[in-house]
This record gives sequence, structure tokens and C-alpha cells, in this order.
Amino acid sequence: MITKQQRLGTGFGAHSTADDVLAGVDLAGTTALVTGGYSGLGLEATRALVRAGARVVVPARRAGTAEEALADLLPRAEVDVLDLADLDSVRDFSDRFLDSGRALDVVIANAGVMACPETRVGPGWEAQFAVNHLGHFALVNRLRPALAPGARVVSLTSAGHFLSDIRWDDIHFRTGYDRWLAYAQSKTANALFAAHLDRLGSASGLRAFSAHPGSILTPLQRHVPREEWQALGWITPDGRPADGFKTPEQGAATAVWAATSPLLGARGGAYCQDCDIAEPAASDDMLVGGVKPWAVDPEAAARLWELSCELTGLSAF
Repeated sequence: MITKQQRLGTGFGAHSTADDVLAGVDLAGTTALVTGGYSGLGLEATRALVRAGARVVVPARRAGTAEEALADLLPRAEVDVLDLADLDSVRDFSDRFLDSGRALDVVIANAGVMACPETRVGPGWEAQFAVNHLGHFALVNRLRPALAPGARVVSLTSAGHFLSDIRWDDIHFRTGYDRWLAYAQSKTANALFAAHLDRLGSASGLRAFSAHPGSILTPLQRHVPREEWQALGWITPDGRPADGFKTPEQGAATAVWAATSPLLGARGGAYCQDCDIAEPAASDDMLVGGVKPWAVDPEAAARLWELSCELTGLSAF
């Protein structure tokens, strides 16, 4: 059963940083994997995990760029090549990792794209659904043999899920592409993925969570024109982040908290926000947040899992 969406009272909040939630936590001897862990929130999560003693594997589409960004963390952070839009690349990366014989204690499915122009990958899949959801679905399935007892998987979602449930009749936007609805659908998929993964894995000790990082300005917004940032209320007229926006260090905190907090040891499948389990959304204000019912619906989660198995040809759980 998915953990009830009810706050725990963790003592952390919207202003907590990844280092704050890891204070006093010793991750020596553990291995984490952070997709996109060389930019934006992923980079801050990687830094915090390394400082807490973990070894962090950073799969990256642009390995050279990743190595430059992580230069001060090497060799505690290591880079390998992975393109989430290419299932052959996912297979090759996973095979290399499995051949190393190492176990994974934490997977943070962080990499993603937002509001990109209409793009098709693989057999014509819509790119945001493919990269944000299907690529990570395939990666976790292929890495299942490496997941240690008690491992945690954290899937980065967003309050963007407010804008769309899964479009079961047209998941790949074959008729009428909308970049924001495509993003929203992929974020709903990220939450549903964690919910069903936890349902399938909890008996063997695997727990999964989805994490909304909050509103943060990072390279994720590279497809959104700067003038649109102000129209959307992301920045003030003088270019500063609007009230309610977090720093990248604060934005990385919820995923890192979900990956390590002892408070979640007997819980799983929940949508998290501000370093706690989120409450059901009480309004349509995405800055306030919370979770809409369609993003934690167990029947929808099972349906999406089955569809993802069909699309990727993978079913390891």
C-alpha cells in the first residue's frame, strides 16, 4: 500500500539544503547513482552525497561536460556515458555497471527535459515522456540485479503534474503537441513510477519515492525563452528569482532526504515535497504544491507500469 500523503513533521522544510538533511549522516561504503548529476539540482545532490561519504556514479549524455563539472569531486564521483533517450545506451551503461559487480544503495532519477520543442526519439516516442519516464524506467529495470537490500529509488517529479494526468488516448501527442502538457504528463508519470515500483519492490526491501524539488531556476529551463520567465512569474522585472523560488542547494534537499532519511524506512511510494511527505493538494496553486490524486492513484500506477513494460520490452520486477 502506498504510504498515506500526510506530513511527518521532519524538522526540515522549504529552506533546508541537501547538506542540512545529511548532517550527521554517514554514507561511507554506499554507492549512489544520480542521473544528470553534473548540472543543476543533480550536481548539488552529487556534491552533498559525496560530502557525506558516498561514492556517486553520474551517468551523463555529455561525459566531457560532466567530468569538467565534477572535477573537484573525482574520484568519489565517477562519470559514465548514458543517453536516456536511447534504450540501447541504457542497456550498454547498465551492462557496464553490472559487470563491475557493485551494488547500488541509492538511485536518484534526476535527469530530465522541460518544455522542449516537439521531438521524437526511438520509435517515434514523445521526447519528454521518453527521457523523463521511459528512460529511467528502463534504467531501473536493467539495474535491478545491482539494487542492494534496502535500496531506495527517488524519482524527480514536479508540481507541473498539476497540469495533466496521463493522456491514455494519446500519450505521445500524435495529435496536437503542447510542450507544457507533455512536460506535465511526464512528471505525473515520474510519481506513478515510484508508487508502483515501491509496491513491487517493498517485499524485498526496495523502497521508492517521488520528490518535487520546488521551483528553482536551473539549466532545466533552457528551452523556455527568457522573456517567458517573467511572463510566467518566475523572475522579477530586474531579473531576480521570484518569491517562493529556491536555490539549487535547497532544491536538491528533498530528493536527498527521500534517499536517506530513517523516517522513511517503513514507508514508501509517497510523493515528497520540502523534505517531508506532501499533503494532498488543497488548491491549484503550484507554488503551494501538494499532490493531485492522479499522481498517486495505484490503479493508474499499475496501468502505466504495464504500458511501460510493453513499450520498453522490460519487466524485471
